[in-house]
Amino acid sequence: MMHEDHVGRTETRINVVGAHLLHGMAATLGVDVPERLPPLWHWTLFQDWVTPDRLGPDGHPRRGGFLPPVDELPRRMWAGGRVKVLGPLHAGEAVLRRSTILSVKEKQGGSGRLVFVTVAHAIEGPRGPAIEEEQDIVYRGTEGAAAKPADPAPPAPSGALRGTVLPDPVLLFRYSALTGNGHRIHYDMDYVRDVEGYPGLVVHGPLQATWLAGLLADRNMAAFSFRGMRPAFHGAPLTTEAWEEGGAWRLRTLDEGGRVCMAAEATLA
Repeated sequence: MMHEDHVGRTETRINVVGAHLLHGMAATLGVDVPERLPPLWHWTLFQDWVTPDRLGPDGHPRRGGFLPPVDELPRRMWAGGRVKVLGPLHAGEAVLRRSTILSVKEKQGGSGRLVFVTVAHAIEGPRGPAIEEEQDIVYRGTEGAAAKPADPAPPAPSGALRGTVLPDPVLLFRYSALTGNGHRIHYDMDYVRDVEGYPGLVVHGPLQATWLAGLLADRNMAAFSFRGMRPAFHGAPLTTEAWEEGGAWRLRTLDEGGRVCMAAEATLA
C-alpha cells in the first residue's frame, strides 16, 4: 500500500461558530436553539466546499490533498470516532482546528479489502482548547452485500432513555447542507442504488451520533465515542437508546428490525 506517506500530514483551518448554523441544526433536529454549541454540533464547522470541477463522482471533493486518495476503493464512510469536550464554544466566536493524520491501515474484511484512516482534530476557541477528536474513515469496495444480515440486539435495561426518529429525505438533505456534506449516498437515490448498491438513502453516521448525544442533552458530557455497526436507510424509523452502566452511558440506534446501527459510549463531567 502506498498511502502510509500521508501519516503525520497536518492541516490548519480557521472558522467562526455561525449563529445561522445553530438555528439551522436546532430546526432540523426539532430542538430549542442552544446558547452554546452542544456536543457534536461542531461538525457544522470547517466545511470543505470546492468548485464543481474539483468534485469526485460521489459528490465529495475529488480524492487527494490532505487525505490519502485510495482511488481503488470507491465507497468512503465515516466508521466512528472519539470526542472529548474540553470547553464551551458560543455563536460568533472564532475557532481554529489543527488536523493530523495519525494512521493509515489496511485490513481484510468479509466484504474484501478495507483501508482505515484515522485523523485527529484539535479545536480551540477564545478560552483555549475546546474539543479533541479522532475520526476513523473507512474505504471499501462495492463487492459484497451493502448491509449484511444481523440478529436483533438484546433489550436495553428497564429505565433506559428512548426516542424515535424518522430519517426522511428532507431531513437527510438538511443535515447534509448544514455540515457541507455532498456525498450522494445521502440524497441521490439513483446513485445510491445503481452505483453503491444500497437499498435506500444512507442515514449519516454523524447524524445518528448527534441524535444519541441529544439523549443526554441535559447532562454535562465530557467524552463521546461511537462506531458504525451497519447502515441505516431513509423511510424507516430509528430507535435511540441510552442507559447508565458501570459509570458510563451506553447508547445505540436500532433499525425497525431491532438491529444495532450505531453503538456509542459517553462519560459525564
